[in-house]
Amino acid sequence: MSLKERVYSLLVVSAGEKLSEAIHALLPESACDPVCTAASISSAERMINDRDFDFVIVNSPLPDDAGIHFAMDVSWKGSVVLLLVKSDLYAGTHAQVVTRGVFTLAKPTSKSALSAALDWMAAARERSRRSEKKTLSLEEKMQEIRLINRAKWLLITECGMKEDDAHHYIEKQAMDNSLSKGKIAEKIIRTYS
Repeated sequence: MSLKERVYSLLVVSAGEKLSEAIHALLPESACDPVCTAASISSAERMINDRDFDFVIVNSPLPDDAGIHFAMDVSWKGSVVLLLVKSDLYAGTHAQVVTRGVFTLAKPTSKSALSAALDWMAAARERSRRSEKKTLSLEEKMQEIRLINRAKWLLITECGMKEDDAHHYIEKQAMDNSLSKGKIAEKIIRTYS
């Protein structure tokens, strides 16, 4: 899925307006919504506390901080972060932030490099979304397993069944009623709780 096919929320943290204007010019129409700007780390932190952003672009340095720790913290929370740093600081900064998943770009930079960075960020965000879906799926499966185990325990204690019999009972009820084992477990829990 390309940058043109998705809509991403974007926060640009920059003391100057030139970067924001350049990014707006590079973005396909309606690729980012909302696009928010902050002129300092402290205002960016307030915005991050109010909402999540898919992309955060930090133009270092800022009036109140270099933005390196901010970039690492925001990346850790799930946003895809691009940190723009002066070319003489690039190597050291990149080494410091790469383990936190922060993309770095030396400045001055070209429009083509910035455009490529936005594409990389979109790819990283999509990978992150897939991981989030897998995590939710695993959590749902774990919740269903807990429900089934609770229902089996109730069948064992309330009906005197053995564990294997309780397990088979839940499976058979699920097949006979065309329901998931989780739904059958919920019915058993409601019945005996």
